[in-house]
Amino acid sequence: MATRPSSHQLLVLAVALALVAGLFLLPKGIVKPKEGKNELNQQTAARTANRDNGAAAPSTSSVEGGMPAGATPEQPHMAVAPEQRREISALLAKYSAERDPGVKLRLATDLAAKYRGVEKFDSAGYYLEQIAVARPGEQTLQRAADAYYEAFSFATTEERAKMLGAKTRELYERVLKNNPDNLKAKTNLGMALMASDNPVAGVSLLREVLAADPKNEEAIYNLGILSLRSNQNDKAVERFRELTVVNPENANGQFYLGVSLALTGAKEDARKAFTKAKSLSTDPGFTASVDEQLQKLN
Repeated sequence: MATRPSSHQLLVLAVALALVAGLFLLPKGIVKPKEGKNELNQQTAARTANRDNGAAAPSTSSVEGGMPAGATPEQPHMAVAPEQRREISALLAKYSAERDPGVKLRLATDLAAKYRGVEKFDSAGYYLEQIAVARPGEQTLQRAADAYYEAFSFATTEERAKMLGAKTRELYERVLKNNPDNLKAKTNLGMALMASDNPVAGVSLLREVLAADPKNEEAIYNLGILSLRSNQNDKAVERFRELTVVNPENANGQFYLGVSLALTGAKEDARKAFTKAKSLSTDPGFTASVDEQLQKLN
């Protein structure tokens, strides 16, 4: 049965599109794919990956702080619908005024959910981090780390990627101190390290994940994306073929198998992969990206 990619899958697709299109200033040791007729459309990538722009900057201040650092009362939700803005503003007022620690944590949970609902992931991460500060543990830390990772994945500038990547790494490292066998945390930490001065450590972490779980879809997928970024197109084909064997209904895997095959000149195989990817999703943005790539094969 065909499955629609999850919001997180589409999120990672967005950042991968941006990376392959060369919108990021890539970290040392990682080079852009060569430009040519198979390059992905930069405007589409920028439009898709811009979802978290304008959100409040991450902060490490305590749960007593009412807002992420550098934010104004309007900034975190300036692009939000009026009704949602009113709901968030009311919660922020309650959060700032509340003195009972338990109630304040419940309000932080509500704020995180509201910000996630409007895709302001770093603002959600801020409030989830406040919960983790008050109640440290693997699960609370991971929820905060996951939110910052989503914001990191949408970053469209080098500065923002580094800032959010640093916060993401800090939190996932704390998760792994609680549980060194947490493969999701290790996978996401590996990708966050790609925006650091030590991207090789990120690749090593992803390989560690595959050593522990050879069928880990996220690790295979991310290694495929990194192969594309470093112009190792044949290696990318291997990774995405492996992913589509593990899960033939992984829409992003089929899409990037098509991308990597096209870059190696295997147009007919690329067309089959893109067609398969399109059959797995009804998401308009995803299918538009597939149609664009199919058109480039003509």
